[in-house]
Amino acid sequence: KSLSRSSVRSRMALKPPKAYNSLQKGALIWDPKPLQVKKIFEALKKGLNEYLEAHQAELDYLSGRHKDTKRNSRLAFYYDLDKQIRSVERYIRKLEFHISKVEELYEAYCIQCRLRDGATNMREAFSLSPATKASRESLVELYRNVQECTEDMCFIEGALEVHLGEFHVKMKGLVGFARLCPGDQYEVFVRLGRQKWRLRGKIETDDSQTWDEEEKIFIPNLHEKFEIKVTELRGLATILVGVVTCDSSSFFSPKPQAIVVDITELGTIKLRLEVLW
Repeated sequence: KSLSRSSVRSRMALKPPKAYNSLQKGALIWDPKPLQVKKIFEALKKGLNEYLEAHQAELDYLSGRHKDTKRNSRLAFYYDLDKQIRSVERYIRKLEFHISKVEELYEAYCIQCRLRDGATNMREAFSLSPATKASRESLVELYRNVQECTEDMCFIEGALEVHLGEFHVKMKGLVGFARLCPGDQYEVFVRLGRQKWRLRGKIETDDSQTWDEEEKIFIPNLHEKFEIKVTELRGLATILVGVVTCDSSSFFSPKPQAIVVDITELGTIKLRLEVLW
């Protein structure tokens, strides 16, 4: 292979081993999902570039004010602007490095994917040929190559997840018009993989809503979607209102996003969230 396992992993910034116990040698590894990884990569790169453009515009604006201030000799304000410019420049360099690292990881992932596809096709071709000692040896070697490529892809997926950032999810309340009455109590359960957020709310007499929690931080991953379940609490009984899933690929944006989710099939009850990446 053009990229060996050792060379790939030595250049990947992986999470601590404890978080990747399923990827230890000899352990069962999951099946990579190249299409999903491509979708998240494109959304991530788009969001990072939007961040970069916004900070570059801020730098251009500050640089223009910096020149004007220098001509007017307002030294205190001049030095304050200088500090701001240096801070923005440092952040831009970090963003550029972040983008280059993400592109490097995805390029290595695509190489391993192509190698795995080639080894898989060759293995299928050898399996259809007459069984000989040479063909059996080739099948064993090709099987090993497929396993190694698959394992490399899983490790790169883990390394890419490190660069996905955080989702700050804020509860904005339920919308239900006639379905929501004063005194009604609801429980909202949000899950992303192993990360869970359970909160309870009540409809007050003035139609306002009170919730025991307002914000939760989720660490995005490549394969899991947000699962949202809403139940109505009636004494000791609970009534399921609805369960929905949300794809997180659209959340990679520098601006806070208002999300409205239809909890019931007809949309009679909706959940309002705000997501900041």
